[in-house]
Amino acid sequence: MNWGVLLDPAFEPEFLGLPQSVQDELLANAKLLEIFGPHLGRPRVDTLKGSRHANMKELRFDADDGVWRVAFAFDPERQAILLVAGDKSGVGERRFYRGLIAKADERFSAHLASLQGQ
Repeated sequence: MNWGVLLDPAFEPEFLGLPQSVQDELLANAKLLEIFGPHLGRPRVDTLKGSRHANMKELRFDADDGVWRVAFAFDPERQAILLVAGDKSGVGERRFYRGLIAKADERFSAHLASLQGQ
């Protein structure tokens, strides 16, 4: 069984602005997420602590001399929604994750609200 993997609409323009090598690596990891779904674990995926959403996770990969994290969560329709990406190299870990999680929480809450409105 393959799992749906979607880019959040707010993340799409950000994704297109990433270097091509980062886009390629992100898509390769998204393909693994499509195949393995929530069973994909470390070192590729880990849980994000501090999120309002208990199921918030991060894809983890290195690309373009950076240490990249992509926040995502599975919605009630069993689709992984990719919410926001960032390069955590050279940034304080606490500050990096605070910003990443805040944006991911906001976007995932909006996504869930849009599902309820359908």
